[in-house]
Amino acid sequence: MAGDTGMAGKVALLLWVQTLGLTGAQSTQLLVDPPWTPAVLWDRVTLTCQGSGTAGATTWYKDKQRWWQEGPDSFTVTGSGTYTCYRPRSGLSTSVRMLNDWLVLQVPARTLLEGDMVTLRCRGWRNNSVTSVSFYRNGKKLGSLHDGTTLSLSPLQLHHSGRYHCRGWVEYWGWGWEESAKVPVTVHGATMQTPLSTHNR
Repeated sequence: MAGDTGMAGKVALLLWVQTLGLTGAQSTQLLVDPPWTPAVLWDRVTLTCQGSGTAGATTWYKDKQRWWQEGPDSFTVTGSGTYTCYRPRSGLSTSVRMLNDWLVLQVPARTLLEGDMVTLRCRGWRNNSVTSVSFYRNGKKLGSLHDGTTLSLSPLQLHHSGRYHCRGWVEYWGWGWEESAKVPVTVHGATMQTPLSTHNR
């Protein structure tokens, strides 16, 4: 169920590859706070790069281009785009997508396991009011699983995996219908357990 470029939507799984048992080496991880993906500029999002190597050895990439060499391990994001970080001894992290759209669908930035209770939220730009919200999975409108601007998937099942987006009436100076970008949601089997907190630093 792994995606390719769609993995950017799950950017803050924040797991050590070692913990998943995929390799014996540590992997660079990129933490996002608040722990939602995609992240939005109006939340004053902080990105933190964790991995092996000395302090001040972090290289940041924005939209696949080197953006900040020998940068800090943590900073507050001020521009939209897709961010990754690199640590010399543990490699390149997964990506964090930062949006500044009129309407954004957000997913909790953690590993989603079968049986979990998860809420997706549809948010207007700078928390402007959103009404008449509809949710979609793989382009198909979902039924009465939502309440206002949130969609509850409980308990999570493997068939909940897919690409989600929302549509709603956003109240801003131009008032109108807006549609969010599509966000991949991947549900992992319940056997994929890990003791590591996926969003706490």
